[in-house]
Amino acid sequence: MRLSMPQRQAERRGLRLWHVWIVLPLAFVTAIAIAAGVFFAGWDLLGARELKPERRIGSKTLFDLVKLSFGVVAGAGALVALIVAYRRQRVDEHGALREATRLHTERFTTAVSQLGDDSAAVRLGGVHALAGLADDAPTRELRQTCIDVLCAYLRLPYTAESDLPPDDADARHAYLSLREVRHTIIRLIRDHLRLSPRDPRSWQGHDFDFTSIVFDGGDFTAAEFTGGTVSFNGAHFTGGTVDFVGARFAGATVNFTFAEFTGGTVDFSKVGFTGGTVNFTQAKFAGGTVDFTATRFIGGSVEFIAATFADSVNFYAAEFHGATVSFRKAEVTGGTVDFNMVRFVAGRVEFRQAKIGGGRVDFTKVGLLSSTVDFTKVGFHGGTVDFSEAEFRGGTVDLSRASGATPAGLPSSGMPWPPGLSLPPTWIS
Repeated sequence: MRLSMPQRQAERRGLRLWHVWIVLPLAFVTAIAIAAGVFFAGWDLLGARELKPERRIGSKTLFDLVKLSFGVVAGAGALVALIVAYRRQRVDEHGALREATRLHTERFTTAVSQLGDDSAAVRLGGVHALAGLADDAPTRELRQTCIDVLCAYLRLPYTAESDLPPDDADARHAYLSLREVRHTIIRLIRDHLRLSPRDPRSWQGHDFDFTSIVFDGGDFTAAEFTGGTVSFNGAHFTGGTVDFVGARFAGATVNFTFAEFTGGTVDFSKVGFTGGTVNFTQAKFAGGTVDFTATRFIGGSVEFIAATFADSVNFYAAEFHGATVSFRKAEVTGGTVDFNMVRFVAGRVEFRQAKIGGGRVDFTKVGLLSSTVDFTKVGFHGGTVDFSEAEFRGGTVDLSRASGATPAGLPSSGMPWPPGLSLPPTWIS
């Protein structure tokens, strides 16, 4: 069947090939230009000045001209054959890709239908089938589609164990089955993010959308999120342990905006955030424990803007090196925000307009090394803030427009102040 003009144009666009009557003249012009360039370069290198004229053409010269003519024709034919062979190869590759995509789509449809089955065992089979499809995907876009479907399954409505009806065995069995499927997805994502970027099955550099997911456990230990966007926006951490120990976020954009931590433990111990942006803006730490012990924030920016701290958040022995860290307008109303033995090195830490109204903020033995720390307009109106044994070395620490009670551990009246430390007049009178 003859293709219409729009169909032929669409086919060419799919292959991204120029029309042959455009390619051939361009190829000939390019070949002539290259030959001329080589000829004149050789002419110049040999130091030739002019051609020796011949009044009569001999048989030898005529024979050379004939050979040259045939050589030009043969070269032109070879060039045409090369172009045609290249285009045939591209068409074959495109056909193979289309066939692989067709087979992938058929398998994809089957796997997705398994995810909607009533049986948890069938759904688990669908999860593993989708993960295998992502590994075998002929293009990066098709792999991203498989990942998107797995993440979308996690975003489906889900009732945490704490919200189950009491003494309802059927509801609990259904919950345990669904949790097993969900935790299997998280484990498969983790396993693929542990693979080297050179591994063809690695999922590093892809996007992961965990928006509004309910987490009641999950294991991301030692996963590497390099590049791409990782979104936990509005995620709800309700119980169990969500484990990021030893994970690495390098150059990725990681969003926990509006996330709620209301139970269980979220463990970021020994995580490395290198470059990129980590965003906890307006997150709520209202229950359980969030642990950043010995975590390293190297470069990039970390934002806890307008976050609310009503329970324990632990930054013990963490290191902020060359990073911009913002707790602007954050509010501490309870629990403990622990910066004990933290090192802020060669970066900027901002607590502007934060409110300390309860709980405890512990800067004991904190090291402020060549950093700018801004407590401008911070309100110390309750709870305990302790700077005991803090080390101020280089940089600037600005408390000049803070209000409320004097935090413990700062120099009292008449004592020497560290260089760069600015206090409100009411605290030094």
